[in-house]
Amino acid sequence: MSYSVISIFALILNLIISHEAFRNIRIRSDEQKKERKAAVRFSYFIISADCYFVADIAWGLLYENHHIDALYPILYTDCILYFFFMFLTMLTWMRYIVAYLDKRGRRSKMLLYGVWSMFTLGLVYLIINYFYPFIFSFNEAHEYVTESGRHIAFILQILLYMVTSTYMLHISRKSIGGERNRYIEVGLTCLVMELFLIIQILDPKYPSYAMGLMIGICVIHTFVEAGELKEKEIVDHIALGLAGDYEAMYYIDIESGAFREFSTSQEYASMNVPVAGKDFYAETMSNIDRYVHPDDREFARSLYSKETMLNNLEGRNSYSYKYRIMVGGFPRYFRFTLMRAHDDRHFVLCEKDIDDEVVAENIRLENQKKHVTFSRIAESLATNYDVIYYVDAQDSSFVSYECNNIYGKLNMQESGNDFFDVAQIDIRNVVHKNDQDVALEFINRDHFASAFKRHKSCSIDYRIMQGRKVHYVRMTARMTTDGTHYIIGIENIDDEIKKEKQHLKALNTEKELARRDELTGVRNKTAYKELEKSVQENIDNGMDYLPFALVVCDANNLKKINDSEGHVAGDEYIKESAKLLCEIFDHSPVFRVGGDEFVVFLRGSDYSNREELMLGLHSQVLENMQSGSGPILASGIAEYNPETDSFVSEIFDRADREMYDNKQMLKKEAPSYRG
Repeated sequence: MSYSVISIFALILNLIISHEAFRNIRIRSDEQKKERKAAVRFSYFIISADCYFVADIAWGLLYENHHIDALYPILYTDCILYFFFMFLTMLTWMRYIVAYLDKRGRRSKMLLYGVWSMFTLGLVYLIINYFYPFIFSFNEAHEYVTESGRHIAFILQILLYMVTSTYMLHISRKSIGGERNRYIEVGLTCLVMELFLIIQILDPKYPSYAMGLMIGICVIHTFVEAGELKEKEIVDHIALGLAGDYEAMYYIDIESGAFREFSTSQEYASMNVPVAGKDFYAETMSNIDRYVHPDDREFARSLYSKETMLNNLEGRNSYSYKYRIMVGGFPRYFRFTLMRAHDDRHFVLCEKDIDDEVVAENIRLENQKKHVTFSRIAESLATNYDVIYYVDAQDSSFVSYECNNIYGKLNMQESGNDFFDVAQIDIRNVVHKNDQDVALEFINRDHFASAFKRHKSCSIDYRIMQGRKVHYVRMTARMTTDGTHYIIGIENIDDEIKKEKQHLKALNTEKELARRDELTGVRNKTAYKELEKSVQENIDNGMDYLPFALVVCDANNLKKINDSEGHVAGDEYIKESAKLLCEIFDHSPVFRVGGDEFVVFLRGSDYSNREELMLGLHSQVLENMQSGSGPILASGIAEYNPETDSFVSEIFDRADREMYDNKQMLKKEAPSYRG
């Protein structure tokens, strides 16, 4: 009976602390099993451990009475079950570790192949033992006798646990935060089980392996699962804070269309849109006819098929669009942002009323659906930020998270006792010296306390220094719905600032293009260079620039006229040339870029009618040659091809070469011509 006490205690303890594990076994759907594979496999391990404890308890009770002949068959069968469940705990433990790591690499496959091979080999040993005492036997007095195969089976298990613990400790070095600690704890659990297996070899009459299992299970429950629950709670708080920006959010199964709605707006909820359903795509089409403004229904219908939603997310993290919804009989603009959840099997669709943004600050309503798991939604929203700080509003202790991949998975980076003290130091070391005062004023306990009494969020843009390079960043702060924490996100806005500067530059350039050539009244060479630079910047930045073409012209006979009739006549000839170009290309800017050289920037209707216009120019030049009056202009044209053209100068060169060919043709038309 004394032998069984430890296993009885282990069984009772395991049943108490592992009651949740038995619920996981009831999971039926393939999707849920895939999402909670680690939890399900841990449940299998718990059950196999319980079976082992029962067999071990029975062994202790039966062996105390092994002298009773009638109990011998039961004792022998229990001994077989003892080894079978020991091998089964090894198998289920290794399968749990592979699921916990959630890795599909070569090492994980090797672990699975190894444990299945050992489990199969153990079963073969038990079958052989029935015919030949390989693992254990009993003498005539029914006393238990260990055989050589028992040591081999135990040593193989010890080696497997040793390899697994080494692997877990190895990958923990490449991990960070709570994940690193959990890997270490699982690795140490393998070492504990390995140690107690060694003790079991040395003393087969003491329940050492049962003690190892009990300690391992307690470690998993105490440290690993508790750590995961703590991080999940923090991520849920972040989700609640971020979700307050939206009127409604939808979590949609991509394949089946099953969905749930999380509404934070009472006004939106009054529309009685279904909060859950089995087919998002079909139900959304029905809701479009009921709620969307009539003029926007066709556009809205084009957005909500599975194929369209997947195509719109091709190569990007999110996709946004807007249309009007009838709320209380009045149309209001809503913006919809579509994202993939990090599991790649769900859409997250965020719906925001942006009508008030035109006249007032955004209204972010408190989230009313606290019973929903927001973890994946938080990670999807977190892709907008490079770093997120989760700060206790009372004592200022904090944890920072970094978004480490395109799906937004959050990993803990660091923690501290006082966010504001750390921020003061960082501001003086990292923030641009001209922005330090405003940053210090913003990141302040008193400022946060007063700001969140009036607003649900506040933000600041400032510059940070990375070496000698300046980066623009935006810090946005919110308070969680329960008022206990601040959520502070920092994002890089270099691209946004760059676009604003380009927009202002484009406006200035457009104004300055009014510069005129003093002689002809058309735009001058400086204006053309500014236009060329603006167009080149758009091409360099990958913008889909408007279709355009360049026409290069040369006013022939100018030297002859200057020599024979004087420069006044030559100036009049240049004016006539410019006038002819302005009359033919009356919707495009004409530039005088040299003494007798002109460039026309064809756009709009002139670009669409370019062939007809060029034919008109050539016809007028030939008519002037025949009549002996009017300017003679050699000309060439080249269109912008976004697939092959990288530089405006390439387009100019093609047009210039065509102009030169036209110049040679004009010489043949008038042999006495001298240009």
